[in-house]
Amino acid sequence: MLAIALIAGLSGCGTLNHGRADSEGATRASEEQALIGGDVIAPVTVPASELSGKTVDLVVGQVLRIDTANLDVASYRAAIADPDIAVFAQGYRDDGAEFTPGIAATNVGTTEVTLTHEQGGLEPIRFAVAVTPRG
Repeated sequence: MLAIALIAGLSGCGTLNHGRADSEGATRASEEQALIGGDVIAPVTVPASELSGKTVDLVVGQVLRIDTANLDVASYRAAIADPDIAVFAQGYRDDGAEFTPGIAATNVGTTEVTLTHEQGGLEPIRFAVAVTPRG
């Protein structure tokens, strides 16, 4: 219902006032866009089994979502060479919902990542994350 109200509110924002766009309406439209998601960046999803030796390209603010296939989402850990460039978020389960592990790009640069499985038996997965500015 909120989305319908916001869309309805946006429909009147482009009215003209003496040949110029209504600046108050434009400001209101910008504020409403921020409320409904604004500049959301889609995550990049890559299966853990395909990461070894790869470079994953992200923009600042984007997330690499690691698909763990049939392995427990909470069983992965990561060591990131430069935590100023990217940070790891461990996967977990909460009330039946499953959240996959991921790497969030925080600053421009390239860093090496080593992904390990806590139960052992799997070789560490080494890959790079290259982060560019958000355009």
